[in-house]
Amino acid sequence: MMDYRTVFASALGLTPPWEVVNIKFSVEEHRLDIWVDFPPGSTFVCPTCGRADAKAYDSEEKTWRHLNFFQYRTYLHARVPRVECPGGCTVRQVQVPWARPRSDFTLYFEGLIMLLAQDMTVKAIAELVGEHDTRLWRILDHYVEQARAKQDYSGVRRVGVDETAAKRGHNYISLFVDLDTSRLLFAAPGKGSETIAAFSEDLQAHGGRPEGIETVCCDLSPAFIAGVKSFFLRARLVFDRFHVMKIINAAVDEVRRDESKENHQLKKTRYLWLKNPSNLTAKQRKKLESLKYQHLDTVRAYNLKLSFQDLFTQPDRAAGEDFLKRWYYWATHSKLVPMIQAAYTIKDHWEGILNWFESRVSNGILEGINSLIQAAKARARGYRNVKTLITMAYIIGSRLDYGLPKNCLC
Repeated sequence: MMDYRTVFASALGLTPPWEVVNIKFSVEEHRLDIWVDFPPGSTFVCPTCGRADAKAYDSEEKTWRHLNFFQYRTYLHARVPRVECPGGCTVRQVQVPWARPRSDFTLYFEGLIMLLAQDMTVKAIAELVGEHDTRLWRILDHYVEQARAKQDYSGVRRVGVDETAAKRGHNYISLFVDLDTSRLLFAAPGKGSETIAAFSEDLQAHGGRPEGIETVCCDLSPAFIAGVKSFFLRARLVFDRFHVMKIINAAVDEVRRDESKENHQLKKTRYLWLKNPSNLTAKQRKKLESLKYQHLDTVRAYNLKLSFQDLFTQPDRAAGEDFLKRWYYWATHSKLVPMIQAAYTIKDHWEGILNWFESRVSNGILEGINSLIQAAKARARGYRNVKTLITMAYIIGSRLDYGLPKNCLC
């Protein structure tokens, strides 16, 4: 019959010379303590040269928090030896197989934390496991940094960039996504050209080359545009369809606001003009039908918007440019000041808009990651600082391999 210490040793994944030597279970303290040790004369792998015949020189008692045993907090205790190598290496402490150096938690415990962080707030995890959240953030930061250090960006060719709010006000982080693999590559504080410079450095640190980037998709931010032109000289700049449409929608809404001051029928109709017709409710559709045949400036602006959307149905760049020229003429002769200004903005970004026909890329993937990050931020009711938000962004969007035990819930 298998000894209970053997059972626990097997559950912990221990290999010789490590063995379970004692177990103490306390119902009153809701605690399980497991002591691990090694027999006299045991040999270890030298941390410096890798020789397998290094003997213990001295040892230090250490304790690690392990996965709970049912509802009982579990701790692992062990004498961790420093070894003297026959090859003459410096006396150094060995690395135990169940925990990383300088950590107070086992790998299984840390694996659980990384898994829970995908869907729970760190505060909620801290309450669940009975640890302070700052200790858990240190775990998250370590594994994200370690996993990112192993990333290979040599194959990255098409990149999307967008900003997301870190806090209320003017506090942002910029996100860089590989549009071909749908993974977050890099996140940095701010939303200026300095974030493009930081991404260029990070790309090179992971084996990528700025001259190897063929396409960058972004919004119409002057800072992003200047940064891309400075650091990614060979990249084709493509303006994201969603952000281009935001310019048109903003102009339509401005026309509506101005006209609603004299026409009360337009009060509380904002979303009638901003939504696509297919997304309107039955009530909204009925209201729109009652308005769109009236001689309203808002209706003319709305028709300009619907027409602009047809740009992205054109078969190729040449047809798209012909279409855009006709739309530009119509908009600039509409006598609707907001629509004229929107048309001028389109003209200023002409090439980047038409470049879509060659690349067919958009930041839809990035918007999806952005929404997950904002949902996590809302669950957490905000983060203490930008660094913690960036760490969570990597956990949510980068699909990193942390090299942790896969069965950490067992």
